[in-house]
Amino acid sequence: MTATFDFSGQRVFVFGGTSGINLGIAKRFAEAGAAVAVASRSQEKVDAAVAELTALGSESVGFALDVRDAEAVASALEQHGAPIDVLVSGAAGNFPAFANDMSPNGFKSVVDIDLLGSFHVLKAAFPYLKKPGASVINISAPQAFVAMPMQSHVCAAKAGVDMLTRTLALEWGPAGVRINSISPGPIADTEGMRRLAPNEKIAEQYKGSVPLQRFGSAGEIGDAAMFLSSDAAAYISGVVLPVDGAWSVSGAGAAALAMAQQHARS
Repeated sequence: MTATFDFSGQRVFVFGGTSGINLGIAKRFAEAGAAVAVASRSQEKVDAAVAELTALGSESVGFALDVRDAEAVASALEQHGAPIDVLVSGAAGNFPAFANDMSPNGFKSVVDIDLLGSFHVLKAAFPYLKKPGASVINISAPQAFVAMPMQSHVCAAKAGVDMLTRTLALEWGPAGVRINSISPGPIADTEGMRRLAPNEKIAEQYKGSVPLQRFGSAGEIGDAAMFLSSDAAAYISGVVLPVDGAWSVSGAGAAALAMAQQHARS
C-alpha cells in the first residue's frame, strides 16, 4: 500500500535516481506531485528515467554525471537552480569480494562513489536548498553498522556516510535544514541484491533471514523518504532509519556470512 503524501509544488533532486531503490524514491515523489530531477552516469538511463517520471505527471529533468566529479555535480546543481525542497543522495557502488581478494583500487572506487560522492553532492547542493525547510536524505545500508563478509569496502563507505549525515545535522540544523539517512534492507529487483544473491537458492536464504520473511520494495523506501521529508517528521534530523523488516537486528551479519560462503563456492 502506498503512503499518502502531497509534494505538489515542491522540487526534488535524486542523485542516483535512474534505477533501483533511488528510482523507486523518485517515482514516489513524482506520484505525490513533485517536480523531480535525477542524475546518474548513464545518459541512456537518465533519459529513460525522465520519460518514466514525466509519464507520472512530474516536470522531470535529468543530468548525466559521475558523483566522483565534484565540478560536474556542482554544474548540474547550478543548472537546476534553487530551491531544492528535498535532496536525495543515493549514488552507490558495490561488488562482493573478500578483503584479501580485493584490489586497493576496487576498495577505493566504492569509497569514492559512496562517501566522497555523497560529500560532493551535499556540499554543492547546500546553497540551493530551501532554508529553512529542506529535507536531505542519504541512502545508507545495513553494512554501515553490521559487519558483513565480502563487504569491507561498503561497510567502511556507508559508515562514513552515516557519520556525515549526523555531523551535517549539527552543522546545518541552524539553517533549518534536516538531514537523515535511510538504511534499506534486502530490496527486490535491485542490482545490489542481484549481486549479493546471484541465484535463487541464495535469494531465498536472504529472504528467510528477514524477520518479516520477504524482500522490501523500492517503493517502500520511497515511502520512508517521503515521510522523512514531510511535515510529520519536522523535528527529525540526524537519524539513521533502518527500513529492513528488522533484518539488521536479527543476525544479519551471521546470515550474510553463511550466504557469502555459498557465494564463494558457487
